[in-house]
Amino acid sequence: MNKFLKYALVGVLTMFAIVAAGCGGSKDDGKVDMNKPVIVGVNPGPHAIIMDNVKKIAEKKGLKIEVKEFSDFVTPNSALASGEIWANCFQHEPFLKATMKKEPSFKLAKAFNTALFPINIYSKKLKPGDTIPDGAKIGIPNDPTNGGAILLLAANNLIKVKDPKDVTTSVKDITENPHHFEIVELEAAAIPRSLDDLTCAAINTTYAISAGLDPAKDPILRETKDSLYVNIVAVQEKDLNDPRLKIFQEAYQSKENAEFIEKKFPGSVYLGWDNK
Repeated sequence: MNKFLKYALVGVLTMFAIVAAGCGGSKDDGKVDMNKPVIVGVNPGPHAIIMDNVKKIAEKKGLKIEVKEFSDFVTPNSALASGEIWANCFQHEPFLKATMKKEPSFKLAKAFNTALFPINIYSKKLKPGDTIPDGAKIGIPNDPTNGGAILLLAANNLIKVKDPKDVTTSVKDITENPHHFEIVELEAAAIPRSLDDLTCAAINTTYAISAGLDPAKDPILRETKDSLYVNIVAVQEKDLNDPRLKIFQEAYQSKENAEFIEKKFPGSVYLGWDNK
């Protein structure tokens, strides 16, 4: 082999080694800095309160968590997609899928189940046990959480929908409205402030508690614990094999956290995993 070919071959092999090392290095061989906190986005209220407890449990397992609050249902996924946060915990899977349909550049995925934060029907004009009158004006969220509200009405035989097991159900899937309800779609966070102008409304637990409503006592219709809309932790797809995620899940789904949720939010928040 002449000297020129020898040097050329060495150069090619060296370049190949650098590229290969770079590809392996992007995964860091599964090694992560456990001393650096991971940032988890949540909504204020029950999500934040529970996550503060998870933070304490996780720290005992060697994982440090920094909790960051977002007051809406849009920003947490944008922040996750941009890498501003490591995970978020505020939504159910249908909401995540709807978000990614609108934002195909978001490479996000469900990591594990958390809890069920019921979307219940509240009213200032009706009390628990009252019948929703014909022609009632019913407020529901104008986002993918409205499927829970519609299925709740269907489960109580007030309307009919194409498929009562379809988590992507929306207003357009209502097939029968025998009581002539006027369904009003509003921004989820604004619904509690609009109760005076509505007969009743579907309000997510997070916003209900923030508005001073008691999800265990005040609803005129209540979403049950067998609901299809269990909340999740979402991460970027590339982080699904992050070893910290396993610790995070163990902390969230621990017996200690289950007992905390059941004691702190009796009848208001249900466990979204098998706690046996």
